[in-house]
Amino acid sequence: MKKFAFFAAVLAASLSAQAQPAFTGTDYSGVYDCTGNDAHEGKYTGTVTLKLNKTQSTGKYGAYDFKLEVPGFGVYPGEAAAEGDKLAIHFGLNQPNSQDHGTGIATIKKNKQGKLAFTKYYYEPEYKGGNYGTEACVKK
Repeated sequence: MKKFAFFAAVLAASLSAQAQPAFTGTDYSGVYDCTGNDAHEGKYTGTVTLKLNKTQSTGKYGAYDFKLEVPGFGVYPGEAAAEGDKLAIHFGLNQPNSQDHGTGIATIKKNKQGKLAFTKYYYEPEYKGGNYGTEACVKK
């Protein structure tokens, strides 16, 4: 019985120690200049920063820290998950009780000038009774 317990412990340790597959996707990290159009607030400009979280990225899936900075409105920290050229993004204004938070979906590709760029549609269920908008962003 002791041999079985020892074998089970060694097997469990070796299974938990297996490394996750290396990240094989494209790293979209960087700073992007953005122009947006918000259904309630109108046109705006901002800056998005994406930073790959290497320890949480695996295989074709990328995990990112996300930050949108909009002059006159504030900073919207969040996270993004990538698969291929698609990004799922969650963000929220860092002011208590603003209800200015939402979820977006973006497609990222190189533009005509060869720079990484993405377009994003977002939805904010609680901001001013519900809201949506679009952004176009180009890597600096």
